[in-house]
Amino acid sequence: MPVRFIHTSDIHLGKTYRCLGGDAERYQDFFTTFANIIADAVKEQVDFVLIGGDLFHTGQILPKTFAKTIEILQPLKDAGIPCLAVEGNHDWIHRRDSVSWMEALSQLGYIRLLRPSRTGEGDYLFEPFDLEQGAGGHIEIGGVNIYGLGYIGSQAANHVARICEAVDTRRNILLFHVGVWSYSPVEIGNIRPEEALPLSECFDYVALGHGHKPYVVSTPDGRPYAFNPGSPDCVNFGEERYDKGYYLVSLENDGEVRHEFRRCSPRPMLVLTVNLEGANNADEALQRFAAGVAEKLAGGSDPRSPLIEVRLCGKVGFHPFELSRDRLRLALFEVCQPLHLEIKNHLSQVSGGGGEEKVKKSLAEIERDVLAELVGANSQYQGREEELVRLSLALRDLVLKGEVEGEELLALLPSGGAGCA
Repeated sequence: MPVRFIHTSDIHLGKTYRCLGGDAERYQDFFTTFANIIADAVKEQVDFVLIGGDLFHTGQILPKTFAKTIEILQPLKDAGIPCLAVEGNHDWIHRRDSVSWMEALSQLGYIRLLRPSRTGEGDYLFEPFDLEQGAGGHIEIGGVNIYGLGYIGSQAANHVARICEAVDTRRNILLFHVGVWSYSPVEIGNIRPEEALPLSECFDYVALGHGHKPYVVSTPDGRPYAFNPGSPDCVNFGEERYDKGYYLVSLENDGEVRHEFRRCSPRPMLVLTVNLEGANNADEALQRFAAGVAEKLAGGSDPRSPLIEVRLCGKVGFHPFELSRDRLRLALFEVCQPLHLEIKNHLSQVSGGGGEEKVKKSLAEIERDVLAELVGANSQYQGREEELVRLSLALRDLVLKGEVEGEELLALLPSGGAGCA
């Protein structure tokens, strides 16, 4: 008989913001989305559910996050539908002498955490899953063999051959937290399409995760074999451009895959660019800012408070510091009541002197120039200035938001930080 399953990934339970007073509501958003997926799995009476990593937003979660996760998974357990999962980079704990929250869920029977073991030579062993121990690398359901491999970082391509060598069964699924270049916007932890291709010879369905944009990877002859549902909710700004959902999949006896992308309905996330070109003073700029935002928000029908990122651009006749974040927030709150607001000030100041108009660099440009100069001063990093400046700013932004653990910051670094000290 064909098997039917739901494939979701990158749920990011526990994600929230710590400002504007909307943290509790945003925290709940991700649980609501996940609960809807689980409810659909029970309604469809699927054979199993796959979670391709990053169930949690950080490896060290609050006890209430764990409790709410169990509450959502309980109907699945009551219906006798196995939930198979692997760890993503956000689920990591670097101290392997501690039991992770993912392992705890597996030991309690709410998920079946798939994790292979390794031989002394580095080869993979996908041992049968032990229900009592809540551990193993391989499980068989309805004549289909599901293998699990979590996040292994920037060296993932070097592991593909060993993964294939460890598999000797038919009708196979691989659950793998990795992205595929040219499809995934994620920069770290990806493999190239040609490096992923050998997986198509061993597995009928490769269940991906990691990137938050949905995509399907096909063989050169057009057969789809690797599927990434993306994140079902908008985790970061920039994702508002992506479809959000999960896959309902039927794997036929002959290995043919029939997949349906089922859309979710995340809270509105908006990235608004407001051009203040030519504003002579801060008061004029604030009026234009409010009017510009109101125009861009006109016609919105979703009653939920949106998540908004505002990008200010243009050459102005005053110092950008005069548009403080507090003044901008007050002006925006007269137009709408966002659940969360982020402001990126890319304004440049125009100053006149001696009959010649000069444009001063924006704060963001000055910051990038200084960082690039500091990086380039070390001969070891010359030629990589742009890459390392981008990484430095990404780390800075995450730390300032105050919503990440050390594990997530380390996951941004190639090979978990090796070579970047």
